[in-house]
Amino acid sequence: MHIEAGPLLKTIDSPEDLKDISREKLHQVCDELRHYIIDVVSVHGGHFAASLGVVELSVALHYVYNTPYDQLVWDVGHQAYGHKILTGRRDEFISNRKYNGLSGFPKRTESEYDTFGVGHSSTSISAALGMSMAAKYKKENRKSVAIIGDGSMTAGMAFEAMNHAGVADSDVLIILNDNCMSIDPNVGALKEYLTDISTSPTYNKFRDELWQLMGKLPIGKTFTREMASKVEAGLKGVVSKSSNLFEALQLRYFGPIDGHNISNLVDTLKDLREIPGPKILHILTVKGKGYALAEKDQTKWHAPGLFDKLTGEIIKKKIETPQPPKYQDVFGHTIVELAKTNPLIMGITPAMPSGSSLKFMMEAMPDRAFDVGICEQHAVTLSAGLATQGIKAFCNIYSTFMQRAYDQVIHDVALQNLPVVFCLDRAGLVGEDGPTHHGCYDIAFFRCIPNMIIAAPMNEIELRNLMYTSQLPSIQSPFVIRYPRGEGVTIDWQKPFEAITIGKGRKLKDGKEIAILSLGHPGNFAQTAIRNLRDEGIDPAHYDIRFVKPLDESLLHEVFQNYDKIITVEDATVVGGMGSAILEFMNEHNYHSKITILGIPDSIVEHGSLKELYHECHYDALAIADAVKALLGKQIMSEV
Repeated sequence: MHIEAGPLLKTIDSPEDLKDISREKLHQVCDELRHYIIDVVSVHGGHFAASLGVVELSVALHYVYNTPYDQLVWDVGHQAYGHKILTGRRDEFISNRKYNGLSGFPKRTESEYDTFGVGHSSTSISAALGMSMAAKYKKENRKSVAIIGDGSMTAGMAFEAMNHAGVADSDVLIILNDNCMSIDPNVGALKEYLTDISTSPTYNKFRDELWQLMGKLPIGKTFTREMASKVEAGLKGVVSKSSNLFEALQLRYFGPIDGHNISNLVDTLKDLREIPGPKILHILTVKGKGYALAEKDQTKWHAPGLFDKLTGEIIKKKIETPQPPKYQDVFGHTIVELAKTNPLIMGITPAMPSGSSLKFMMEAMPDRAFDVGICEQHAVTLSAGLATQGIKAFCNIYSTFMQRAYDQVIHDVALQNLPVVFCLDRAGLVGEDGPTHHGCYDIAFFRCIPNMIIAAPMNEIELRNLMYTSQLPSIQSPFVIRYPRGEGVTIDWQKPFEAITIGKGRKLKDGKEIAILSLGHPGNFAQTAIRNLRDEGIDPAHYDIRFVKPLDESLLHEVFQNYDKIITVEDATVVGGMGSAILEFMNEHNYHSKITILGIPDSIVEHGSLKELYHECHYDALAIADAVKALLGKQIMSEV
């Protein structure tokens, strides 16, 4: 389907083209850009509401600043679609998030205008500050701008960066895009603080008059810029304490201003571009601006998939038969079920209640389930603190975001052997979100930590039973349960709970000559491969390892004593993962089998559909069957 850009937008192949357009027509550029994003995302999918909310800001930044010499850093990157379209990628934008197409996030290898690769939150201020400090050192008149949402501002890293920026004497501008949202509504004291700033009539009236008043002050020989700043801060303090948080960090605070007034944005940015030193501009925007349904339900429209832009109907595949649930929903419903019988269970998530489905517990038991904001480190140590008091804390974090709290897992949980349950959603490849969101590394980085129990369910029933097992009083160690994004394989999944013996795997079938050892959901790929191999007279054994730590040594002894050809399959990096653990066991016990390890390769895997990426990484059913035949010395007839 061909999507036509508007008459002005189709002339913009770079920010230089944008600068040739008169200021009076910038409103039209914004309208066309907003409609183009709606047109493309409705047909091709992607993140949606965030980019609509910063259309005017995207246009104003590229209109005022000399990009890419001046450097823009977009936090997370969900909101960077307009930026991509304005910087030479308009016609390619239909490939956004598709296999071999544009990334859904800014990416340095994709464009010189993408100054910093992003995907996780709260990195923009640190990166922009580093760029600004480098420019100062190299004596370059280069401006650096960080665009960060109020959700990302809740993370400690953002405050660490602001704390440094205030004393670094660098010319960095922080733009706080305040829409009261991350993916779910923002939480915490910072949200209340920003709301107080943006809704105080007295403060806003005073803010409008402040610079006029400053302009009328008598300027003598001894009236320095430092004195002017002190007068400004003092006058603000007379009316409101709202600006003190940022100014206490020695950041000059400007705002709040309307983030959808393009003329005012251009004027403000031009003024701020000439003001030296670290500063913060607070703009107020509406996530989903320009599409009424997205403005009304911003969580639903964060990344809605394909939809009819006229009716707003989200297009779902028509499926006649019942489908298995998503693993995240199995988690969400199961924790509520467990919490009803165990009053010591609490749920913690860092700003992912919808994505992780902890929302079900937050709705049913609001005093026992908590969204702590984009604060993974805090989420882990908070869970550790709860565990010291006998609470069974289920800390629910995407695998990729668990990376951000690694020290807390070691220092605050494992060293004290506290029975926190880590439920790692989106473990393994995640599809269109790409390398910043793939959950590749959790097995490798958790497996080396003492006291950890690490398990992966092959299906929904196994997930339920692992969750049930993890909250039993007998479990007094950290317990990791990793499971993938998307649907499982079991329709009738709400079975009575059964405890699972820690470190106990399963033999799913006997076989001849060769054994397949799988961990977690890819065991279903292995089962498909085994069924397909029957027609060729090949009959592998299949074992579900289930626990990568501790390993089921009795099961492994059985495997190595009966099979001299072994294939391991996991949806995690092959470096330090389950396959590596099997090799270590083999070496320790002096076995000499031939082993092929299948999983995520030691390279960066880009974005695409899960089916495409499993195939690329060679651990889908076809690849497993090919690996079996190759290890057996059979001719491989499968199409590569």
